[in-house]
Amino acid sequence: MNDPSASAEPALPAPVLVVEDEPLLQQRLRGVLLGLGYAADALVFAATLAEARACLAEQPVALALVDLQLPDGNGRTLIGELRAQDPGLGILVVSAWSSEDAILGALRAGATGYVLKERDDVEVQLSIRSVLRGGAPIDPFIARRILELLPAPQPAPGPGAQGLEEALSEREGEILRLVADGLSNREIAEQLFLSRYTVESHVKRVYRKLAVSSRTGAVREARSRGWLG
Repeated sequence: MNDPSASAEPALPAPVLVVEDEPLLQQRLRGVLLGLGYAADALVFAATLAEARACLAEQPVALALVDLQLPDGNGRTLIGELRAQDPGLGILVVSAWSSEDAILGALRAGATGYVLKERDDVEVQLSIRSVLRGGAPIDPFIARRILELLPAPQPAPGPGAQGLEEALSEREGEILRLVADGLSNREIAEQLFLSRYTVESHVKRVYRKLAVSSRTGAVREARSRGWLG
């Protein structure tokens, strides 16, 4: 007889700290998290850095959604504090800011991923799911901005170097090129007629083979090896 619990979804990590000062955005993120299966009492909201720190003083959190532009400072400061307290914590920036300083500052401070507020609820939900699965989701627009900042590709490897075809499967190489074009996993899935979960699986294998932990890292490493033009 089958065990009903064997196919049960793993428990969602809780509580979730949402740091956002705009009431409408708070309500929107509440709806997104409830749609993922979170209970209302698993969600903790803070409108300022001070409120967020007070919440953290009472209890640790298992996931954080952080805006950058807050009434009493930059959310990047809080991201650094969260990362120092828990190196494995999932921290997703949900912000309207798309400047180079904002993006790189948040990622350097320890953000796991970065999604723009202008994205629809489904895209924000997908980014949260990715963080929960150990991914590092980057908004396609943000990814393109970061790629523009990368140094020029290094010369192609010598005759003895391992080529793209030898290191990655044909499908992995195809998906890596689309990642380099700035496409999200969902966009790649639609273009290749694959499920989003299949694309995520391929992306994770690419990460392992290249010994990186993010989309930008994969593109940077592939370009340094001369695999991408």
